[in-house]
Amino acid sequence: MDKITKRADDYSQWYLDIIEAADLAQYGPVKGTMIIKPYGYAIWENIQKLLDKKIKDTGHQNMYFPLLIPKSFLSKEASHVEGFAKECAVVTHYRLKNDSTGKIVIDEKAKLEEELIIRPTSETIINNSFSQWIKSWRDLPILINQWANVMRWEMRTRPFLRTSEFLWQEGHTAHLSEKEAEKEARKMLKVYVDLVENKLAMSVVAGKKSDSEKFAGALYTYTIEAMMQDGKALQSATSHNLGQNFAKAFDIKFLDKENNFQYVWQTSWGMSTRIIGGLIMTHSDDLGLVLPPAIAPIKVVVVPILKNGEDNSKVLAFVKKLKLGVKEVEIDSRENLSAGAKYNQWEKKGVPIRLEVGPREIENNSVVLVRRDKNTKEKVQIGSLAKIIKVILQDMQENLHKKAKEFREKNTKTVDSWDEFKKEIEANNFVLAHWSGEKEVEEKIKKETNATIRCLPFDHKKEKGSCVYSKRPSQGRVLFAKAY
Repeated sequence: MDKITKRADDYSQWYLDIIEAADLAQYGPVKGTMIIKPYGYAIWENIQKLLDKKIKDTGHQNMYFPLLIPKSFLSKEASHVEGFAKECAVVTHYRLKNDSTGKIVIDEKAKLEEELIIRPTSETIINNSFSQWIKSWRDLPILINQWANVMRWEMRTRPFLRTSEFLWQEGHTAHLSEKEAEKEARKMLKVYVDLVENKLAMSVVAGKKSDSEKFAGALYTYTIEAMMQDGKALQSATSHNLGQNFAKAFDIKFLDKENNFQYVWQTSWGMSTRIIGGLIMTHSDDLGLVLPPAIAPIKVVVVPILKNGEDNSKVLAFVKKLKLGVKEVEIDSRENLSAGAKYNQWEKKGVPIRLEVGPREIENNSVVLVRRDKNTKEKVQIGSLAKIIKVILQDMQENLHKKAKEFREKNTKTVDSWDEFKKEIEANNFVLAHWSGEKEVEEKIKKETNATIRCLPFDHKKEKGSCVYSKRPSQGRVLFAKAY
């Protein structure tokens, strides 16, 4: 791709252009699906590696559960099936055949006795297993995690942000008490906050979802909400206190220390490839992708300035001897592209640091260092290169987070009147406003402004006031925004 649409001209097209220019992904042959290309998948692998360690460090073990779920499982928990029914892909037959013309068709004799659902999430099949594993208080807690793909049929899709099939991790736990489950749900949300803030350099608001926005079947849902550069919110990860809803539906009981049967208390929590969409929309610019060093597949790219058809051995030998202090280094020694074309490609891929090396640099025992987040150039002597790279990568990580946080705070408005509310929502800002707690009021606000309650923020104290819409009593401000 030669040119990227400017954010100010068409934000949606800019986002798609970034994905194409950085060679992250493309649409699959089935509507709503996505092919994640090597560079895009390398970003996911780095996120996965960091998160997987955090999950294991908090005592969880990885497992894997089947892709196909008996339809009867979904109908056991009423609110859960209602929440996902319209998104489910259903398997009805187990075989194909050739008809009389040689065309491949469904074998009508191979109809399944019970239809199977391609997992939209795994609560039901995992809870079926829990009911077999848990008999005594000694079997608890169960702390597991699954890295998998899920299918949720989407009509309007966008790479990473909303696709019919996506990759994620889903944690599932079972506990002795409500207190333990609540502690677990909150703890795992903090794990996501730590990852997203400190490694992905995004800035989020953590809080509790309203009942209308919580996960289907949950007692409470906790979320982290990030602001994209167009002012819209992106739900970046969620953690759910499932209470005993699934335990009762799947008869997951244990014998307690007093020899009484009790239902377990449960949680589930997850983060998906959607977070890559969040990364793109938080940090990137009109030149291309910008990646935080902590998750960049390539931290430093070295571009030797080569002349096609000439002896470039001196330049290449110089480049190979450079001591950069990082492992994630790419040396672009292609001779079929000009140096300018290479610069442009790596700029679009968001590599944090680019080093340019030509005969002049060799003569001066230096390199030209280009920093991606600020697009600045400076000459650096070879002897201090590794130290300077380390400092710049750390500074870039902190600078990207600071920039994201300042942008969110600048575009978060506190309002008290309905006119102010509509004005700020129309401007695509985050809005903190009083809400009466009534579902019908929440729905009316959404219908009139397209804004939803993103969360009841943890860091906002209870504050008596009047609902911005109904003027009825309110116990505190909640966060409204338009969202992806």
